Amino acid sequence: AEQANAGLNFLFDIPVSDGSKVFLIIAITGVALISVLAGLDAGVKRLSEINMVLAALLLLFVVLVGPTMDIITGFFTSLVAYVEYLPALSNPVGRADTNFSQGWTSFYWAWWISWSPFVGMFIARVSRGRTVREFLTCVLIIPSLVCILWMTAFGGTAVHMVTEGVTAIAEAGLPIKLFTMLEQMPLQAITSFLGIVLVIVFFVTSSDSGSLVIDTITAGGKVDAPVPQRVFWCTFEGLVAIALLLGGGLGSLQAMAVSTGFPFAIVLLLACYSIIQGLRTEPKAVGANSEATVDSD
Repeated sequence: AEQANAGLNFLFDIPVSDGSKVFLIIAITGVALISVLAGLDAGVKRLSEINMVLAALLLLFVVLVGPTMDIITGFFTSLVAYVEYLPALSNPVGRADTNFSQGWTSFYWAWWISWSPFVGMFIARVSRGRTVREFLTCVLIIPSLVCILWMTAFGGTAVHMVTEGVTAIAEAGLPIKLFTMLEQMPLQAITSFLGIVLVIVFFVTSSDSGSLVIDTITAGGKVDAPVPQRVFWCTFEGLVAIALLLGGGLGSLQAMAVSTGFPFAIVLLLACYSIIQGLRTEPKAVGANSEATVDSD
């Protein structure tokens, strides 16, 4: 909501205030509610497809209009660096850069872990019928490569502009750095508006997928939860977001993510053990069924 509000202020001079952010959250919650009521295929799936198309268009625009060769070479350089430095950056022992390790590594670990119950169940639901190989490819490998490409394209373009003397990007506030960078490129009004739409739709897809998972959990595993229950959880998510915003902004949200991430880390470790045990017994079960089939024949 903060970045969307900053983008609207940058493009349309809409004031940056708690009132504007609350209005955005209400609007986003309303769209998410419509998506949740429409169901997984009619609502969530279509929104996600629209989101990915818009993101791909913006990414393609930045790659083609920005420093294309630097982005391409930077992608492979970043990919190698990611593999090279990931083990060291994942190890908190003996680190001198406590500011980075706590502000980035530890925080984002807790952030992702706090999302894991929702994202994990949602991905499991939409991945039903897929093989483990397909799941790993489509959920882990491809998204990681896309993230590296996205960060390389936008981050590399911004760094290139700064080195060329465009200091406005470095001086801009964090929520409007994207729009400041797009301002230096052609069609800045269109691309900035597209960026705002992407931020909002990303928020909507996160909200509706989370609502669907909560509905499933509270309905005892039922896929089609009652409509009043869907309305309640989607609305409740919006109210919690407003409360966190008014109660302390991003700081309170970060504190909540870290505090909920730690207990879920223990649950995830148990889940990892369960997955390993399940995968170990899977071939035996298949073999036993095959033998039973042969014997019966």
